[in-house]
Amino acid sequence: MSPPVRAHVAFGANLGDPFAALDGALAALAALPDTRIAARSAFYRSAPLGVADEQPDYINAVIALDTGLAPQALLDALLAVEAAGGRTRDAALAPRAIDLDLLLHGDTVLQTQTLTLPHPRMHQRAFVLLPLADIAPDLVIPGIGALAPLLETVRNQRIVRLKEADAGSAIA
Repeated sequence: MSPPVRAHVAFGANLGDPFAALDGALAALAALPDTRIAARSAFYRSAPLGVADEQPDYINAVIALDTGLAPQALLDALLAVEAAGGRTRDAALAPRAIDLDLLLHGDTVLQTQTLTLPHPRMHQRAFVLLPLADIAPDLVIPGIGALAPLLETVRNQRIVRLKEADAGSAIA
């Protein structure tokens, strides 16, 4: 068994009960072999990006995992958790009951037909960068740079950090 690697996973949902979806995802991730949850960011409410039609806001968070799983094995596990949580892939940018994106797997830089690490658009998304800053403020994204200066580049995106007490009613 290889030593654990810190991986970061973005969570998002804007259909159903996003908080229940996150609870289910956390339980499924904690049950993965050679994997433990190291941290979870605060919850954020963000506007959908790149869509022309009306959609509900997303609830987002970032989860840090310490895992012995290889990048593709972890991605496969994330896709299985999404499927179990009701994720369908009918159209790009469609509303989602659950969305899990593998952002980082340690310092791995990788591009295959099914996986690119670091996630290719993570540095352009406030709904990734702000939650990531909660749990890894000193992070340096391989090939992109330090997290802190990137936060300035997404200041114009609508995103609000939620109070934990408000989490249950955030989508109402």
